[in-house]
Amino acid sequence: MDAAAAGSLIERLRAGIAALAAQEDAAFRGGVPVAELLVLRTHHFDASLRELWQALAGEHAALALFAVGGYGRGELFPQSDLDVLVLCAAEPGVRERQAIEQFVSALWDVGLRPGHSVRTAAQCTQAAADITVCTALMEARQLAGNSAAAGHLAAAVATDVAWPPDDYAQAKLDELVTRHARYGDTSYNLEPNLKEGPGGLRDIQTIAWIARRVTGSAEPSDWIAAGLVRGREWQQLEQARDTLGRLRMGLHLVAGRVEERLLFDHQPTLAQMLGFRDQHRDNRAVEQMMQTYFRAALAVRRVLARFSARWRERPGSDALGREVEPGFIACEDRLSFADIRQLQDDPASPLRLFACWQRHPELRELGAATAAALDQAVSARGAGLAEDENARSVFLDILRGPRVAETLSRMHLHGVLGAYLPAFARVAGRMQYDLFHAYTVDQHTLNVIRNIDRMAAGEAPEFPQASDVFDSLDRPDLLYLAALFHDIAKGRGGDHSELGAGDAAAFCREHGLGAVDSDLVAWLVQQHLLLSITAQKSDITDPAVINRFAAAVADRQRLDMLYLLTMADIAGTAPGLWNTWKARLVADLHAAARLALRRGLEHPIHADERIAQCRNAALELLAEQGIDAARAEAIWADFPPVSFLRYRASLVAWLTSQVANARPDSLPVVAARSVGERGAREIFVHSPDVDGLFAAITAALDRLDLDVVEARIMTSAKGLSLDTFRALERSRREAGPERDEEIVRSLRYALRQRPLRLGPVKRSLSRGQRHFQISPQIDFAPVPSADRTSMSLVCSDRPGLLALIAQVLREQRVRVHGARIATFGERAEDFFLLSDEQNRPLDEASQARVDEALRNRLSER
Repeated sequence: MDAAAAGSLIERLRAGIAALAAQEDAAFRGGVPVAELLVLRTHHFDASLRELWQALAGEHAALALFAVGGYGRGELFPQSDLDVLVLCAAEPGVRERQAIEQFVSALWDVGLRPGHSVRTAAQCTQAAADITVCTALMEARQLAGNSAAAGHLAAAVATDVAWPPDDYAQAKLDELVTRHARYGDTSYNLEPNLKEGPGGLRDIQTIAWIARRVTGSAEPSDWIAAGLVRGREWQQLEQARDTLGRLRMGLHLVAGRVEERLLFDHQPTLAQMLGFRDQHRDNRAVEQMMQTYFRAALAVRRVLARFSARWRERPGSDALGREVEPGFIACEDRLSFADIRQLQDDPASPLRLFACWQRHPELRELGAATAAALDQAVSARGAGLAEDENARSVFLDILRGPRVAETLSRMHLHGVLGAYLPAFARVAGRMQYDLFHAYTVDQHTLNVIRNIDRMAAGEAPEFPQASDVFDSLDRPDLLYLAALFHDIAKGRGGDHSELGAGDAAAFCREHGLGAVDSDLVAWLVQQHLLLSITAQKSDITDPAVINRFAAAVADRQRLDMLYLLTMADIAGTAPGLWNTWKARLVADLHAAARLALRRGLEHPIHADERIAQCRNAALELLAEQGIDAARAEAIWADFPPVSFLRYRASLVAWLTSQVANARPDSLPVVAARSVGERGAREIFVHSPDVDGLFAAITAALDRLDLDVVEARIMTSAKGLSLDTFRALERSRREAGPERDEEIVRSLRYALRQRPLRLGPVKRSLSRGQRHFQISPQIDFAPVPSADRTSMSLVCSDRPGLLALIAQVLREQRVRVHGARIATFGERAEDFFLLSDEQNRPLDEASQARVDEALRNRLSER
């Protein structure tokens, strides 16, 4: 073919591909099944490649063209690579190589992304030593050339020359385990990889590859006949493949490039394309779409677990079963019913199976026959599973046993937990479209229960005194029940705490729990956010706050259970969300509320009493450091009385010792110390209190890669600052004296500059922060008792946010007297105590100027 004819052919094929893309997009949006679109796409490219081959290489009888890999099996998505093999009867000569090069070059010119290989049959056998190559060649489909070539290729990768079935299956299962580990062995990534992630399309393909290699057939009916998969299981895999395939095709169309991760950026657009619509604030279109993904992925993992177990139990590969309990046997590390008919005869048998498993931690999985029969029985029985009195009794026993989270997770994987608790099934796979909740509701719930398990086992040092508090509980099973129900009403609309409390109360009544226990569980579910909100958003050094919280809790049992549930809940929401600052806040509130309840709510502690207690405790600590009471009292004469109310005794003692040990000419006095783990630090600044000091300190801390989570701003009678900051390392640097010295040195340098350097470091937003943006909410309120104005700010979190706010406030000639900073994923909720430069509350005009300036600055990217 001459150059002009070749160019004309390429242009025509390129135009055909463009027309196909437009046709695909319209058909996809019109609801045409993905399977039909894949057939359409495959047929189009088959015809195009045959025409190119005939024009450029068809005269060479020793060459044959094959589609391999995903193209070979007919799963060519819009952004998939086009994998082809040129099979040569012998090592190709010069003219044959030229023809092959022209053909491959033409594929690129047409606009395709070919992945090509050129091999003889013998070279295919050698290459098939790589299991990935062997798999791709197994799915080869001939497009052009001598028809005998297909037989030669099949023989080249046959099981007698490459990868016998047993070796192939084991290698593929090992490969799957390794691949899952790269994704944290969870299907619950909120930006999942549709192709490679656990429960994704690659898992379905793995099952098909193994079945094909073992049976020598590409027909699922033959796999079913061979007992490798059950008919119902293959139906479940086909349904999941349809869901995942539709998501993948839509993702390729939306992204317009090679992309297998369902990123936050693409999720809203894809949800709209797929026809999902917002129902209400708690059930958005994107959340509905993602729930279909998570449920499909879970279905794949359920079938995969049974398939893997079935493979390990194939004839000749299993040990004899041994009785572990009446009615149950174990083969190696797999648990099975002794008689599968138990599932028909005893409605409680699914629960008894998992209760037995809970008592035998040496067993790792269910036998394949038992798992398959369990799936059938649960599907047939449905929600009626919870109607049996014996089943209810066994379920409560599971909550009273060891390793509750592990057992409930296994029940969830096998579909039993959702069948027993239909409300839990409704939140399975339900995500919350934000950066705060890193897990779906079901996975988060199991994380919370897992944290409680760790408290029970004394394996949770990050939770202060959790093990001791847990051991003091009379009914820890009620805490597990509250954890199971605390988020069970997410996505329904309305207050999920109230709705979940109703579900929990009904469950308790149906399971025969008394009124006192039922009320306790329902109260914990309804109030599960109370301690967290109070600790993070209120001043828990204020006796009035403590008394109100203690009154709301009312008794020690509720307080202790709420304390444990709160810690488990926060830590189970997202990695890194639980930190030493939150641990201290929650522990301090718990301790203060315990004391208030022990004193009696009719005898609330008053400010004068708290101040006296703090001073006495601080004097004892200072005496141990060689600072006598007279020296301490002389220093304290300059401290405002409120400092003994707002600061802990240990902090007062530390501040006092820093002032006592400082030289008179050493201002500013700066000190830093590590508190707890994970890079938490307390920082003290004792300096002439000039306007802009707060902004300069926060800017300096920002440059040091420290996130301030709490700031208390006080001024001594002599006009010196007594400011303390609680900060966390952004980079999780190791705590140590070298880092403390660096912080002190940098702060002292910054505070000696004139004018003070107020501007924060400019940093770009992360991809997630750019995507999740919140319109600022700014509210002012008077604080008559302090002669101040409070400002609450809710906005999108960003690097250096506090330093930016401090700079704006300084520019507006506003003084900061206190700050509390709380971050929830992409959402920052900050609270400030403000005055003007004459220490008066802000008037309405000043408030309006601050509001406008903050909105303008926060709108900058």
